[in-house]
Formats: sequence, C-alpha cells, structure tokens
Amino acid sequence: MNQEQIKLLIDSLAASDLAELSFSENGSTLRLVKKATPAEDGSPSTARVAEPVAPSTAADASTLCVAPLYGVVHLQPTPGEPPYVRVGQGIAAGQTLCVIEAMKVFNEVRADADGMIEAVLVASGDEVEGGQALFRIHRGQPDV
Repeated sequence: MNQEQIKLLIDSLAASDLAELSFSENGSTLRLVKKATPAEDGSPSTARVAEPVAPSTAADASTLCVAPLYGVVHLQPTPGEPPYVRVGQGIAAGQTLCVIEAMKVFNEVRADADGMIEAVLVASGDEVEGGQALFRIHRGQPDV
C-alpha cells in the first residue's frame, strides 16, 4: 500500500456517507474511521483517523472490497446471467466478485481472502471511482 492509495481511500471515505472503511492488501489491513466532533459553532465536523489493523484481528471482521480503478462495474458476466456473487454467499480467495470496464478493458475484481458477502454496495452498470466500496465482506468463520 502506498501513500497515494491511502490518500485516495481517505478522500473516498470523506466523500461518502460511510463511517468506516477497511482495505486489505498483501497481508496488511488499513482501517479508516470517521469520528464526528462538534465544532465551536455547534455544527458537526469530521476528523479522519487511519488505524492499521493486525491481520489476526482483521480475520474476524467485516471489510470492504474497493474498486481498484475508475470504470463501469458489471456484477454478472453478461446480461441475463446470474451475478458473480450474492449476499450470503461464501467466497474463496481469488474468486471473481465483479468486473470493472475501463477504456474497453475488463478488469476482474477478485477476493483477496476467504469470507462471505455481507452486502453488495453498487448496482450493475454504475460508474465507480477508484477506492469506492463495492462489497462488504465478513472475513471470519461463518456463524453456525
């Protein structure tokens, strides 16, 4: 993870309604949390906090799968076919979650770890920004 990626994630979180964002890459996890603090004039303001999370802690938490680049998201291989993944579905590391089309190139977005899809945060055909949340994924063992 480089500084440019971290800045992009911070800016994406600041521009969204999300209160928290987690991003995992190469065994490292970055957790960003917005904390609202009242300003002196009484209006709310937001502070941004970057908090690295140990991989063992992140293994049992929900994380966000974010778009690696700007483009149009496709949640299914072709219109009329079932989506790559559904809410509640277990996923394996390396499994295709969606495809982002950018400049006529289709870029697969793959799961970086095993888990379960908790939420799909975009619709097929949506334009997404790099760093925008696509899926919320539970990284721990499913409750039995």
